[in-house]
Amino acid sequence: MKNILVVGAGGQIGSELVPHLQKIYGNSNVVAADINTKCADVFKDGPFELLDALDAQKFADIVKKYKIDTIYNMVALLSATGEKNPQLAWKINMGALMNSLEIAREFNCAVFTPSSIGAFGPNSPKDNTPQDTIMRPTTIYGICKVTGEMLGDYYFQKYGVDTRSVRFPGIISNVTLPGGGTTDYAVEIYYGAIQQKHYVCPLPEGTYLDMMYMPDALDACVQLMEADPSKLKHRNSFNVTAMSFEPSQIYAAIKKRIPDFTMEYDVDPVKKAIADSWPNYMDDSCAREEWGWNPKWNLETMTDDMLKVIGEKYKAGLLK
Repeated sequence: MKNILVVGAGGQIGSELVPHLQKIYGNSNVVAADINTKCADVFKDGPFELLDALDAQKFADIVKKYKIDTIYNMVALLSATGEKNPQLAWKINMGALMNSLEIAREFNCAVFTPSSIGAFGPNSPKDNTPQDTIMRPTTIYGICKVTGEMLGDYYFQKYGVDTRSVRFPGIISNVTLPGGGTTDYAVEIYYGAIQQKHYVCPLPEGTYLDMMYMPDALDACVQLMEADPSKLKHRNSFNVTAMSFEPSQIYAAIKKRIPDFTMEYDVDPVKKAIADSWPNYMDDSCAREEWGWNPKWNLETMTDDMLKVIGEKYKAGLLK
């Protein structure tokens, strides 16, 4: 049985990844770690450790204490947030990754670190973006992700560390709120539909972006880490996607279910510039061929589920 450490467990993906892993591997075999003290109240079903991922000694002590063999490094400042303080984004994103890799090398751990569509740049092909192509991102977030992919491959080739990664698209969740990403509108719009019957979209019509529903994202993490290593040709990092849409399409899907829902545009130039530098949709055939990636959710089924869950929270008075 694996002993797993999720660093950055309080983030958008980490907060749902921990219980997902606990269901598979057992509560006591999944350790949640985060710098936020409030997370101790969230992760009550299994071990929790307060950790600043930049503190290499404490990080290593936790790995040793729990005999960890797999590290999920989910620490990151996201794209739009990172542009506000690029120096801090580099310090956190790269510091947490280097500590994860070095500790994995010392204690013989496997490492999962998510990359992103943000790793691509304006010179990358926009449509059917290949697995292997030019990657010259124009955001500090993207620069961190490309560097992280290269470091992951380096630690695998030089030290034999079992590093694996996926390039996540925008992640849509009905559990955790957005955390400063360019694709956050695709989460916020559902809350706007339920709470105000109106949404102000920060991206212009026609801005296509790859997206994925959280259940598929969690499956991708586990499926890749469980994959036969002899079949992995790319490792860091696989394109994965489930759907691609632009604002008017997600609006139409919601309006079909909530007829009085309205939307207007108030374009955020920073988010627009970031989105314009990213792919419209990625080619994820390598992930499908090398480890059987096959998403289960699309825009229609996701919209049904999002509105159902968020609507129930709203009726129960659980939304602010």
